[in-house]
Amino acid sequence: MGNSAGRSDFEWVYTDQPHTQRRKEILAKYPAIKALMRPDPNLKWTVLAMVLAQLLACWLVRGLAWRWLLFWAYTLGGCVNHSLTLAIHDISHNAAFGTGCAARNRWLAVFANLPVGVPYAASFKKYHVDHHRYLGGDGLDVDVPTRLEGWFFCTPTRKVLWLVLQPFFYSLRPLCVHPRAVTRMEVLNALVQLAADVAIFALWGLKPVVYLLASSFLGLGLHPISGHFVAEHYMFLKGHETYSYYGPLNWITFNVGYHVEHHDFPSIPGCNLPLVRKIAPEYYDHLPQHYSWVRVLWDFVFQDSLGPYARVKRVYRLAKDGL
Repeated sequence: MGNSAGRSDFEWVYTDQPHTQRRKEILAKYPAIKALMRPDPNLKWTVLAMVLAQLLACWLVRGLAWRWLLFWAYTLGGCVNHSLTLAIHDISHNAAFGTGCAARNRWLAVFANLPVGVPYAASFKKYHVDHHRYLGGDGLDVDVPTRLEGWFFCTPTRKVLWLVLQPFFYSLRPLCVHPRAVTRMEVLNALVQLAADVAIFALWGLKPVVYLLASSFLGLGLHPISGHFVAEHYMFLKGHETYSYYGPLNWITFNVGYHVEHHDFPSIPGCNLPLVRKIAPEYYDHLPQHYSWVRVLWDFVFQDSLGPYARVKRVYRLAKDGL
């Protein structure tokens, strides 16, 4: 199975997340950055184009052999569906219509969810707020793996399996770490998604539905774009819990690679994040960064110091005191 990873626990810290203080300093020095906190006017049209592209793909794959269906699901559909989940991420920050039009943002996210095949958008919004507010928070940030994941997925072979199964862990982990009551929007999201899946099956048969589901499973699993899951917050260097990537894959992922900048300014849409670094380079250029998401995945698998345990964790008073 390979050598077990060197870590036996998370990296526990007793300091606040670094993004809060850096945000205050940058805004004090560069107040013009507030002008970047505006909706992305192109986001809704980009989402519309990707959803229509996947519907066209559904029509095209209905007569394909299964092996070719899976090939296109990985190489094309996986990229599109993964990109749509990152559009949903941006929309969860009200990047499409602004904070004053929350309902429009929620329904655009449900629309972007359609090619993913399973309801995702409403639940993501519910938990993602805590990921920013309580970064690394024990029992609060469901982006951090569980102890069971850290204990078991500790060899190269098991870590590859963990990467393949990422869609399942991201879906099921919130139910174990921080379960919450189902919201009305989650129910509506599920009903709309079910109706869309049934309609596609009724129109074109089983293969298009399998294509969409395979696109999501393969594109969010062991896939080059999925390197961002590991690149963002896994501790490649001690003392650093968030990392950016400035490479070309940002072009198809709504600049999610600008992750330090995103956590510093969650209300700035992805299209404007490069401007944050351009305005305040002294706050970002010296920080460690990733140059390849594929290399990130390789290092994660084969470096003993990396694994699900390689995350910074902290205990927040609000969680402990029940306030």
